[in-house]
Amino acid sequence: MASITIDIPDEQLHKLQQLARDSQISPEDLLRVNIEDWLARPQDEFTQAADYVLKKNAELYRRLA
Repeated sequence: MASITIDIPDEQLHKLQQLARDSQISPEDLLRVNIEDWLARPQDEFTQAADYVLKKNAELYRRLA
């Protein structure tokens, strides 16, 4: 298993710690679960949003090219 170290502002750390306490798990476990959920989420949402923007602005992009 690999480890990642990140720097976050104190305010975010306090919020993370409070959420972990409320959930009765460690901050590390809270982050791990949320990362797993984020990675498992289908990329369809992003793809759909990107397609919409590209189609909506196709004429503008054509003119700028």
